[in-house]
Amino acid sequence: MNKTTKKEQNLSIRWFYIIIGVIAMLFAGVLYAWSILKSPLSKEFGWGASELALCFTLAMTFFCIGGLLGARLSKKAGHKVALISAGALSATGFCLTASLGNVPVIVLYSTYGVLAGLGIGIVYNVVIATVSSWFPDKKGLCSGCLMMGFGASALVLGNVADAMFKSSVGWRTTYVVLGISIFVVIALAGILLKKPSTDIVLPAPKPNQNTQSETFETQDYSSVQMLKRLSFWMAFLAISFLAAVGSSVISFAKDLALSVQAPESLAVSLVGVLSVCNGIGRILTGAIFDVIGHRKTMICANILTIGAAAVTLFAVSVNSLWLCIVGLCLTGMSYGACPTITAAFTSSFYGMKHFPNNMAIMTFTVMVGSLVATASNKVLELTGGYNATFLMLLGLTFVALVLNLLIRKP
Repeated sequence: MNKTTKKEQNLSIRWFYIIIGVIAMLFAGVLYAWSILKSPLSKEFGWGASELALCFTLAMTFFCIGGLLGARLSKKAGHKVALISAGALSATGFCLTASLGNVPVIVLYSTYGVLAGLGIGIVYNVVIATVSSWFPDKKGLCSGCLMMGFGASALVLGNVADAMFKSSVGWRTTYVVLGISIFVVIALAGILLKKPSTDIVLPAPKPNQNTQSETFETQDYSSVQMLKRLSFWMAFLAISFLAAVGSSVISFAKDLALSVQAPESLAVSLVGVLSVCNGIGRILTGAIFDVIGHRKTMICANILTIGAAAVTLFAVSVNSLWLCIVGLCLTGMSYGACPTITAAFTSSFYGMKHFPNNMAIMTFTVMVGSLVATASNKVLELTGGYNATFLMLLGLTFVALVLNLLIRKP
């Protein structure tokens, strides 16, 4: 009786932790509302689209570095110290951005790109690792819920920030409020979240019966061994090119919607819708690969991204708001598929023994994708329209498809 009661209590507390994790990710995900947050900076300082896009690229780069740092910091000092430190870093980045004066754009890169990006990268890694440790039987559901919180931030906090920008509060105070809020929420999450102790018995994962026919290697590869494999580099580039579509659209989503005559309020909301679809894509991709396997899921994600880029290209060509909305939704879902296929590929091809380090390396696909996003904004700036940008992105998705089709087991 006591054992049963204890197990039931364990199962109950983990749902409390996932709620805390979703709230923490909601505030951390404000990084993805850049197309809204950058608006007052452009007006105040006159920085161009490519300069502001590079800030987002740097934020994504240090987001990836933060993931690596978060794994090490959490292991050595514990998740509480890691999260409180990350909250402080993020808050400092936002507050320093609020205090910017007549300075070169490189200062913005240091405050928002480096400090905020690094802090939120740590939060992302540590929250997922901590909360997921309670769900060995429901990893897809757990990560999907957390990613939904991360994605919904642009819709929730993005709209709040936009409303504050337009009010008497102003953009500087808004940035300070966001920074302080992030610190408070992340620090509380660090205090409240716990890892399961060794005496806690959680449900074991059920073996996947649907992917046994896939011919993946079962050998465990170290990170050095993985980096020597052609399969790694083909997958890395393929996923990077797919992520590039989402990264590019996220960086100019609001302006894209405005270019097809979307009202200002709808354009702001569509940034959030894009991010929510990101979370939905994460959940759906996890469910799909349980049914059809990893390899077919990677191909399907690639085809979805081709469709997203093609529909959006057609939308801007014919100036259709409704097609643009469809394109943004498809883009969000395809971008959300990238983390899932990254994790699936890494664990399936290179084993679980060195998975944390291998996965951290594979996460740098986000950085490459954001570098392409900077190039996309430069093309946009030079051409004055979105057609050339989306033709470039569409070309990359077809290159990714070829690479996907050529990938073989290590």
